[in-house]
Amino acid sequence: MAAAAYELLVLGGGSGGLAGARRAAELGARVALVEPHRLGGTCVNVGCVPKKVMWNAAVHAEFIHDHPDYGFETSGVRFNWRTIKEKRDAYVRRLNEIYENNLNKARIDIIHGYGKFTADPEPTIEVNGKKYTAPHILIATGGFPSVPPDSEVPGASLGITSDGFFELEELPRRSVIVGAGYIAVEIAGILSTLGSKSSLLIRRDKVLRTFDSLISTNCTQELENTGVEVWKHSRVQAVTKSPSGLLEVTVMSSAPGHKPTMEVIRDVDCLLWAVGREPNSKDLCLDRVGVEVDARGHVVVDKFQNTSRKGVYAVGDVCGRALLTPVAIAAGRKLAIRLFGGQRDAHLDYSNIPTVVFSHPPIGTVGLTEDEAIFAHGKDNVKIYTTSFTPLYHAVTQRKVKCVMKLVCAGKEEKVCGGGQGCPCPGGCEDLTAGNTTGCPHGGPLVVVARVPCPEPDLLLLPGRWWGCTCKAWAVMKCCRASPWPSKWEPPRPTLTTQLPFTLLQQRSW
Repeated sequence: MAAAAYELLVLGGGSGGLAGARRAAELGARVALVEPHRLGGTCVNVGCVPKKVMWNAAVHAEFIHDHPDYGFETSGVRFNWRTIKEKRDAYVRRLNEIYENNLNKARIDIIHGYGKFTADPEPTIEVNGKKYTAPHILIATGGFPSVPPDSEVPGASLGITSDGFFELEELPRRSVIVGAGYIAVEIAGILSTLGSKSSLLIRRDKVLRTFDSLISTNCTQELENTGVEVWKHSRVQAVTKSPSGLLEVTVMSSAPGHKPTMEVIRDVDCLLWAVGREPNSKDLCLDRVGVEVDARGHVVVDKFQNTSRKGVYAVGDVCGRALLTPVAIAAGRKLAIRLFGGQRDAHLDYSNIPTVVFSHPPIGTVGLTEDEAIFAHGKDNVKIYTTSFTPLYHAVTQRKVKCVMKLVCAGKEEKVCGGGQGCPCPGGCEDLTAGNTTGCPHGGPLVVVARVPCPEPDLLLLPGRWWGCTCKAWAVMKCCRASPWPSKWEPPRPTLTTQLPFTLLQQRSW
């Protein structure tokens, strides 16, 4: 039987695959998309979307805790895990339907099943015994959470991953989360804030070690302040199940300069591994078409998302770089524009990508950390601005949460090359760096379009200067070699969204 022919075949119905498929269809290509599970990928089904719903629930718990300080009587308030789970799952199902409807409207054929490459002379995909071919094939199969093998950690398979977190029917009474990355930090914060006694096991002395030291240190402190037991310099040695069905987690702690100690965490009803993610590439039979992968199985691509085989491309988590939903979406769209839109040089710029962590408090960063800037520019050429304060919201609460901010500048002109904050402002100041960020192609300061939805002063990144905004606002910074910043810069006039005056948070002399 002859293979069904398309102009673009997409393996994977997650963020990157959907974005690439739809943009290609908009440009006139005949497209088919292969997906064995629900549409939307990790982000929609077991990632960003349901995680943010649970984070919102945890934020409500924080506000309820603060209600007496603001004069509200809230005795008798109880949290029902099943209520939010049912509403969350219903919302995810609606999103699945929306994605399917959008594909149907775009006349993209949906092929349900697992796709793998065949040994045919030209790249061909086989799904459920039927073959499909196209001059352009996009791999966007994403990744999955890792779990240590039982041979390495006896009983490790008794735990769950972030995928299993969204299957929990009840709030665990006793949780142990293993990992120091953003997934571990987010889930530990959610579980602890909602009432689960939680321990976070990390191998070093702080979480988020790839982040700027100010951000990671503050996040670790705030986790401990909110009741999470942070076990530093610790590793799981073994996991066993007791007759009651609960788990016993044996932990070895070996702080520098101290003898290793062994302890057991008992009566654990939720052991969650958040120790990294692996690419979904093993069963694609990539060797049949000569697609190169690295030692961990990530598909190797160039800046145009080309693999080592002509006509085969890859975007998103399967590539192992910048594992973020907006990145996969942007890469998929850029690829489609290059292949079918006539823009032969279209590609995604992976520099200066903003990152948000939905911790408690939330974190937003962009650009270089202080250490990275020193490595790139030299210590004498780097200027650091920092501030730390208790936000106005917490001025009247017993619960105190610190806000930290850092701006990293480089060179004689102090061009902004990085920055970040961890701030508990109500309204979600994590949107600060989740707007639109890119590097100036003319060699000017960093260009940031950032939403600052805080009812208190927050960081606006200006070249070498910090300004605070006292209202919800869109802060837009412009830079270009042809239009340098004036020596006496004045705050912008209020717009429809900025009705209150700007106030100075911190300023260097000029």
